[in-house]
Amino acid sequence: MAKQSEWPGKVLTLIKGGNAAAAIAQIKVAPTVKDLQQLQAAMDKAQLKGRWRNVDLAIEENLALLAAPRLHRSP
Repeated sequence: MAKQSEWPGKVLTLIKGGNAAAAIAQIKVAPTVKDLQQLQAAMDKAQLKGRWRNVDLAIEENLALLAAPRLHRSP
């Protein structure tokens, strides 16, 4: 079983703390699509989706960017 990344939890903590600018900066350098999807799911579970529209928009934009095959970040 694959180990779950700690990144989504750390970014969620930034969001809950009200530091949306730092959260958006982290979202822009997200390691993988899976991490962004986990963050999105965690926000849904915590009922935070829609509370910070700029954070939701950053997640959606970066999911689209990382989904493009030519823009994947190298390890």
